[in-house]
Amino acid sequence: MGTDSDIVFERRGAAGLVTLNRPSALNAVTDSMVRALADRLEAWASDPRVSRVIIRAAGERAFSAGGDIRALHDLGRAGRQAEMLPFWRLEYRLNSYIKHYPKPYVALIDGIVMGGGVGVSVHGSHRVAGERFQFAMPEVGIGFFPDVGATWFLPRLPGEIGTYCALTGERLRVGDAVATGIATHHIASARFPDLIDALAGTVPVDAVLAAFAEPAGGAPVIELRPAIDGLFAGERVEAILAKLDGAAAAGGPAAAWAGKIAATMRTKSPTSLKIALAQMRRGAGWSFEECMKAEFRIVSRIVYGHDFYEGVRATIIDKDNAPRWRPAGLGEVGDAEVERHFGPLADELVPA
Repeated sequence: MGTDSDIVFERRGAAGLVTLNRPSALNAVTDSMVRALADRLEAWASDPRVSRVIIRAAGERAFSAGGDIRALHDLGRAGRQAEMLPFWRLEYRLNSYIKHYPKPYVALIDGIVMGGGVGVSVHGSHRVAGERFQFAMPEVGIGFFPDVGATWFLPRLPGEIGTYCALTGERLRVGDAVATGIATHHIASARFPDLIDALAGTVPVDAVLAAFAEPAGGAPVIELRPAIDGLFAGERVEAILAKLDGAAAAGGPAAAWAGKIAATMRTKSPTSLKIALAQMRRGAGWSFEECMKAEFRIVSRIVYGHDFYEGVRATIIDKDNAPRWRPAGLGEVGDAEVERHFGPLADELVPA
């Protein structure tokens, strides 16, 4: 068994088993964990004794609630932004490597999965949701943007559900995860130990998961899809908000929901909202590699801005949930400012 205390590796039969092991920090992914995982996956890729990889997490609350945002925030606040970027360069290359991994990669996801945790799970060939599964990409609420490949996978969810997730940070639970393809299977988390034992054998991964899979249950976001598809279509955040306001004022079964969602969006960073919508529209036509390059371009600008640090202050440090965004209004974020985040870099990301 190989360990860094925050991430544990072992070979169990035909499987390489990874355990994210920071339960007290909701298994937030650190720089050293990303490096260790990338190195071990590369070793297992060429190891004939390993025919599949399984990744799971310690504790019951979270698979991984994201990256170690507080540490990155502190670097930026100290004027050390250039030292922040190697983390994302490595993380995005890892996301790309998992996407193209030559062996089955099975993520056992129970509890919260957000941000960096999504990046080490959703790109795998098989994503198993336990009953506590809760997926979200809430980055616009901290002045950031949906990354770790969200530019690729969110636009490829049914209809406008990906846009809805990107602009609101709302959560998908088990039924919606399976219905949208975020998860490929639902299996009760109490059965995960038996599932790992079965996956450690030589029976094909698809056959093992099919034998364990259970019905996923209701999908409330999928049920809202007609409304989501209509309200979240379009090229401007202002227009989406206007449609939500109209639906809220018109009454009917979706009125209360539309009003709540509009209010939620108005708490997010205006700059982040506009960047995220641009990601959704452009990413739909881009290759995976183009999406990852774009995300590195965006983060390379975000770290020199204001809203990321203000968002982390408001939600993680002071916890007053009263961010003072700059600019404060959508109308103050022009097209040129959005476009600037997508511009080429001197040192582009080269996806793995």
